Amino acid sequence: MLRAAGVGIGDEVVVPAFGNVEVAEAVTLAGAFPVFADVDPVTYCLDAEAVEHAVTQRTAAVVVVHRFGRPADVTRLHTVGQRHGLLVLQQGESEAPYDEVARRRERAAFLDARLRGVRTPDGGDGHTYQQYVVRVPGNGRPDRDAFARALRTKGVECRVPVKTPLHRLPEFRRCVTLPQTELAADETLALPVDASLTKRDMQRIVGACNALGGLLQAAL
Repeated sequence: MLRAAGVGIGDEVVVPAFGNVEVAEAVTLAGAFPVFADVDPVTYCLDAEAVEHAVTQRTAAVVVVHRFGRPADVTRLHTVGQRHGLLVLQQGESEAPYDEVARRRERAAFLDARLRGVRTPDGGDGHTYQQYVVRVPGNGRPDRDAFARALRTKGVECRVPVKTPLHRLPEFRRCVTLPQTELAADETLALPVDASLTKRDMQRIVGACNALGGLLQAAL
């Protein structure tokens, strides 16, 4: 994709650090250099202002990754691209059938209305809930991880969506400050929202989360 677009040796490509390693690897394989920009704390996609700050004379492209079924603010990112003469590429998530998306949205609405003690996702326009990602309050990663372990003991499958931001991995380590990316990596947890879940399954998720959520308080 990048090579076909003319991106190559000596170029920089702005990518999110909150996400899968494949995007940064693709930049490297094209002979270019991945530059990490911060994400929007609501969408978990590239923040347009952060991208603007990351642009240099060597920047050739931006790769926008849509996360968890929530689309990025492509309009603003294209505006940044046009202002700097950059190629703006998008990496989408696989689309599910309409009826499956409708069931996921129904289950997400059930969780939105009943969960306490965690911060539920902002649905926004077009959210397909490929993952239902909440924020666990408290003191960052230790409390989030303890919360996840407790849920699993109650039979609720959950997962940490991004364990380590890319700019902290040895092969991509950068001296860059990405506060929203790092906070998201420390606080986020994906709860089940599969179309196959029954109402009893959903009630178990709510009961388990609500029993734990009130125990976590941020340190003063």
